[in-house]
Amino acid sequence: MSAESASSPAPVSERAVVLLIGAVQFVNILDFVMVMPLGPDFAKGLGIESSHIGTIGGSYTAAASVAGLVGGYMLDRYDRRKALAVCMLGLVAATAAGGLATGLSTLLLARVCAGLFGGPATALSLSIIADLIPAERRGRALGAVMASFSVASVLGVPMALKVAEVGGWRLPFFAVAALGFVVAAAALLLLPPVRGHLDAGGSGARAPGVGALLGRTDVQLSYLMTALVMMSGFIVIPNISAYLQQNLGYPRDRLWIIYFAGGIVSFVTLRLTGPLVDRFGSFRVGTVGVLLAAVFTFVGFVSYPAWLPIPLLFMGFMMAMGVRNVAYNTLTSRVPDNPVRARFMSLQSATQHMAAALGAFLSSRLLVDLPDGTLGGMGTIAWVSIGLSLGVPVMLWVVEKRVHSREQARALAVPPAQGLAVPLSPQANPHA
Repeated sequence: MSAESASSPAPVSERAVVLLIGAVQFVNILDFVMVMPLGPDFAKGLGIESSHIGTIGGSYTAAASVAGLVGGYMLDRYDRRKALAVCMLGLVAATAAGGLATGLSTLLLARVCAGLFGGPATALSLSIIADLIPAERRGRALGAVMASFSVASVLGVPMALKVAEVGGWRLPFFAVAALGFVVAAAALLLLPPVRGHLDAGGSGARAPGVGALLGRTDVQLSYLMTALVMMSGFIVIPNISAYLQQNLGYPRDRLWIIYFAGGIVSFVTLRLTGPLVDRFGSFRVGTVGVLLAAVFTFVGFVSYPAWLPIPLLFMGFMMAMGVRNVAYNTLTSRVPDNPVRARFMSLQSATQHMAAALGAFLSSRLLVDLPDGTLGGMGTIAWVSIGLSLGVPVMLWVVEKRVHSREQARALAVPPAQGLAVPLSPQANPHA
């Protein structure tokens, strides 16, 4: 055995990488998405108006956006594994603090702190996948990691709702914090070092700066597309739980059922969409997702027919969101070069969260608590959501065309890479 092979890192299974990053994202996403379904519970417990739930959701995303901007200058200078562990431990502490909130101000402060760590954790997670998984299997891998959103809906959100029924709205925060600590430790111990971006350029600091990155047209278009996707979604999403209960009269003790059913559909959708994106491209698949989302948004929030079961409506909405999100995330992962991937992802995370915050804050401005206990203005925010989302297919087409042209030119000019920074085992396909 040669000295080179003896000193090289042990082979790493792509399946193991996907599972670990998926677990990290499960905790990260659950910490965020459970707050909105629990909104009516803690609003009642802390004396907060239901129309302010969007503000609480927006505080997390606004803070995550600021953290993403700062991370854009820093994250590519460090081993991605260690940086991810630090972010996850900060998220754990902030989530536990949310369970100790005594009013609107303290809950907002806890959610701001959670966003400061949760935003960079997302960027680092996607960067690790993009660094370790080859482009030809990246759509499948990202689809699998993004399925953590579905698992959070299938298992996490329903369990959080049931736990809140038994132990109060604070208990889910403490439970997620404990789970996050375990997952952070596992990621730190089991993930391989991810330093290929440092080795390629000698130092993360030598990579092109933020200004140079933002000066690229494909990067600008990618971020614009990201903003449209997130704002169109989060002007509606934070208010779904309150709308279902207060406007449509859906029982609180059955709320977990629709998140369970919607999560199952979303999980299956994400698993199927990844291979479809690899085969047909992001523009075609993403456009289908956008059109489906527009249909279900109109039916659900503008002209809801009484004969349509609410769980079926929610399942369709989750399916459409899943198709759209896998398509655009897979495409944006192809935009940056490896040395600036975490920088790009961090700035994209900042864009995602700021757009989500703007959507959530705008919904709080457009919604009102009516005297009969219902939310007024849901039809208005639904139309705004549909209008914003119709710009996404155009962005998908333009960005995909530019990325494809650049990749073709690079393939003709540059010989094939000799390998990844961390060698992978023959178990190449995480879905084999």
